[in-house]
Formats: sequence, C-alpha cells, structure tokens
Amino acid sequence: MQAWCRASLSGGNVKRTGKIQKLGFFNVDKPSGITSGTVVNKCKWLTGTPCGHMGTLDPLASGVLPVGIGNAARLFDYFLEKEKEYIAEFTFGVTSDTLDSTGMLTYGGDIPTAEEIAGVLPTFFGDIMQVPPKYSAKNVNGQRGYDLARAGVDFELPAKKVRIFGMEMLGEAEEKGTFRIKINCGGGTYIRSLARDIAQKLGTNAVMSALRRTKSGFFEIGQAIPFSLLEKDLPVEELEKYVIPTETTLPYPTLGLTGKKEERFFNGVLIDVDEPDGLYKIYKEDIFYGLAEVKGGKAKAKTKLC
Repeated sequence: MQAWCRASLSGGNVKRTGKIQKLGFFNVDKPSGITSGTVVNKCKWLTGTPCGHMGTLDPLASGVLPVGIGNAARLFDYFLEKEKEYIAEFTFGVTSDTLDSTGMLTYGGDIPTAEEIAGVLPTFFGDIMQVPPKYSAKNVNGQRGYDLARAGVDFELPAKKVRIFGMEMLGEAEEKGTFRIKINCGGGTYIRSLARDIAQKLGTNAVMSALRRTKSGFFEIGQAIPFSLLEKDLPVEELEKYVIPTETTLPYPTLGLTGKKEERFFNGVLIDVDEPDGLYKIYKEDIFYGLAEVKGGKAKAKTKLC
C-alpha cells in the first residue's frame, strides 16, 4: 500500500517553484535560539506546501519538533496527549518573571543537593494541578498571557491538570546550582512551572535554564533531522527522503472495505462493520486516505487527508 497522497496545496502562498508530492511529517531537531514558527516557515518554503507544527518549543528550548506537511497536520490532534520526554536544566537560588533564564533574574534562596531534589520528584508523579507561567500563550479574555505580562497587567492563570509519568535526577551540570532532570510527561505540561514548583517544595527558588525535548509521541530525537539540513535549501526530490509517511505514525489497525461498502463509505454514508469501537486507518485505491471511527457497529470517516 502506498503511504502517501499528494499534499494539499491550499491555504498559503510560497515563492519556491517545486512542490513536494509526499504527505507526511518532518521530525526536526530545532536548535535553541529560534522560534518554532521559524522552523515551520522554512518547511513551508522548502516544500511549496502549507505546514504546521505540533507542540510549540520556546526559543530557549531545542529538540524534537514534528512538522506536518499539508493535510498531515490534521493528525496532530491524535498526538497531543501522547507522552513527551525532556532533558531540563533547573538553576536553583534564582527566580525570574518568565520562570526561565531569559527573564528578569532575581537571586535569592538556598541551593539544594541533588539528593534533596531527587527526594521530592516522586511527589509530582501522576496527575497534578499546575499553574502555567504568565509568560505563555494561554488565553486570558481574548488576549495572550505573554502580551498582558509584557504590558504590566496584573492577572492570574487558573491551575490545570497535567500528567507526570516520571522524573529522574541526572546530576549536577557545569554551572553551579544547576541540575539536569529527565522528565516524562503528558501534553500541556509546562516545564518552567515544574522548576518553580519543585523549588517551592524545597523552600527555595529555581528557573529553567535549558530544555531539550527528546521525544514527542511517535517522534524521537534519534530520528530527527537537524534544522541546519533544511537551511541548505535542498531540492524537493532530496527533501522527500526525510518525509515520514503519515500512516507509519499512527498505531491504529486498518479497516478493510470493498465493493458497495467502500463506495458508500467514501460517499459519506455510515456503514455497518463487525470491528470493535475505535479508530482505523482507511485506504482508497491503495493510497492512505485518513482515519475512520467505528462506534456501535457503524463506521464513518473521521479525518480525511486526500
């Protein structure tokens, strides 16, 4: 079965002449110092196709940034709750308005030992309530939190539930008072907030001073392509070698359709099936078409890609 269809060309203007034919993902290793939007804009220009990313990385952060090519970005909703893995550096004895080292720093507070930090990490495992940083993209009455914070507006963000699968102390970094911690968490977790909350548990202050995402659902750092490769303005046929086909990222079985059932399904009609409830991959003429949802013995198209 072919794992791709022609990428959708709607929704954006580009100046590059060649247009990529594969529909799928780039797994990009974003460097520190640039925005996630910079990566997406580069991918859009290179492919001649609208692109979108999953899970914003702040400019300070580096690592795995999945970029969907064309309609493949429609699948990101199926990845958002998947586990993410980070290697973070927390610097203790300092705080900032942004909760990271890029903000206005205020020094003060004890520096705990690696053993003391490791001792409180398990208290954060599982589902916890976390207050996001004010300098974030959280919506506050129609405005972004970071815009209000920069304007000096006083406001509070409500706590939200996040999931921490585990954390591991990796040891002290070169900079005094800075420790490296591996974090496995669900989507929507703010690592900057974790730095603040872990420090508060120890009666001190801390900021996030470095962050590298090593996993985001299916996408892992070992298979990521460096952003510097994309900066070489490779020809389209060379770029296609780095496209991850959409179907390989989805852990769902295939719903086989033939004859009248296939015809009715692709005409938007609910069809009777024997499969259990859940999501299924769908193919049309051996080309990956998208996802179907089965519920109560009925199947319908859920997300169309082609």
